[in-house]
Amino acid sequence: MNNINPKKLLNSKWTAVEPLNKEKHFLVSDIEFDEEGIVVLCSIEAIMSKLCILIDWRDLKDETKWIFGWK
Repeated sequence: MNNINPKKLLNSKWTAVEPLNKEKHFLVSDIEFDEEGIVVLCSIEAIMSKLCILIDWRDLKDETKWIFGWK
């Protein structure tokens, strides 16, 4: 399981284990927190096409879907 600190998530780099829309490398482009500091919105951006996708940031913890860094 990938250990993730939500406060350091912005601009982190990720590689999809299975490509999404023929895209493999992503960058966390936007994070929104509520008043209590809990992540309510996480957006990743594909490096090649600049397509933004909203995801649940906890999905990034799953090593069967995401690898930290660009591999």
